[in-house]
Amino acid sequence: MKLSGWGNHPVEDCNVQKPRDKAALKDAVLASSAIARGNGRAYGDSALSRTNTIDMRSFNHMLGFDPETGQLIAEAGVLLSDVISAFLPQGWFPAVTPGTRFVTLGGMVAADVHGKNHHIDGSFGSFVDWLDVVGIDGEVTRCSRTENSELFEWTIGGMGLTGVIIRVACRLRPVETGWIRQTTHAAPNLDAAIDLFEEALDATYSVAWIDCLSKGENMGRSLVMLGEHASHSEIPEKCRATPYPTVAKQKLNVPFNLPGFCLNRYSVRAFNALYYWSGSRSDRTSYVNWNSYFYPLDSIQNWNRIYGRKGLAQFQCVIPLDHARTGLNDMLTEISEAGQGSFLAVLKRFGAQESRFSFPMEGYTLALDFPVSEKSIALVSKLGQMTADYAGRVYLAKDSCLAAQDLKDMDEVRVANFSAMRERTGVNKQFSSMQSERLML
Repeated sequence: MKLSGWGNHPVEDCNVQKPRDKAALKDAVLASSAIARGNGRAYGDSALSRTNTIDMRSFNHMLGFDPETGQLIAEAGVLLSDVISAFLPQGWFPAVTPGTRFVTLGGMVAADVHGKNHHIDGSFGSFVDWLDVVGIDGEVTRCSRTENSELFEWTIGGMGLTGVIIRVACRLRPVETGWIRQTTHAAPNLDAAIDLFEEALDATYSVAWIDCLSKGENMGRSLVMLGEHASHSEIPEKCRATPYPTVAKQKLNVPFNLPGFCLNRYSVRAFNALYYWSGSRSDRTSYVNWNSYFYPLDSIQNWNRIYGRKGLAQFQCVIPLDHARTGLNDMLTEISEAGQGSFLAVLKRFGAQESRFSFPMEGYTLALDFPVSEKSIALVSKLGQMTADYAGRVYLAKDSCLAAQDLKDMDEVRVANFSAMRERTGVNKQFSSMQSERLML
């Protein structure tokens, strides 16, 4: 069947298996070299195998919850949206969440997703207590920080290349309400935005939208949004009747791929100017519901179709703290001069927490998306090379076109260690994706 990631690029003919129990999953794993796939929200080809893509969405049961510790035990195909629906009304919320709630817990582990709070709490793996992983023999191995620890450490952020995650034990955080106290600050350029981040390191959540087509003294002008879980006593009176607001069914829908000319330098520049003007009229604090703050794009069904039939290329890098200002300014200059603006450009601050192979390092991460074209693919390739020059990393969950040599240049020791582990344990022969083959992992 035709299959792609969320970016609709590349689209490939894949053999897909849909096991519904452990016995069928074992048979699927042993059939041929395989990769697990959750809800298809990785952007590129990291969950695609032409020969054996294993759809894990039937493994979607929650198995247990401890209200004393907040530990949830669930199968890997459980959607984050279902976790929130079940536990937010009880006063619990994901400790770390990516920018969409339509991801599976297994996918969150494989990508070691991060959120707006990495500078304080680290990535999702920091809140995973143990995993059950189906290995090369089709059998299940439990791993944790104290049991089969090497498998545990490589699986978090390992992009599914150490085995098939079948069960996850992770911790949620207690919250008094589902409202977020959001404070928005306008920054006239990138340096001012970074200054705001550094001044707000004690804020639980921080994220910035960036106008990546602005030039000169306005290069990287931004809206920096800080957030805190609001207590019941502080939320406005009108919010107290619904301390844990629910999400309305998605009403907006992009029913078909829009024509390619809809997103161009002129439309993106106009959108960016309007969005910045709207948000920069004054610094302000407001109370927004959890869905609006964490998952603004989830309210638009099939929003990826905005980018047209050819799809979109996502690019996300992290530049270490010492090089962040120079490196990101150089990248924004490259993007602006190429005229390939992204209207979903996002900047976040990462903390020092790292794991064996996952993406984050202490520094600043910039996420961008471009409609697929020869020019945009060339720009993404250039940005990958610049990331290597500044000793940064690229997020594999967003990647669809990174070259193997660029990955090696930016992360040689970790890539070599990961590849050596795969060969030593034999998982390289049993678990692979189109991405791992392209990157020679």
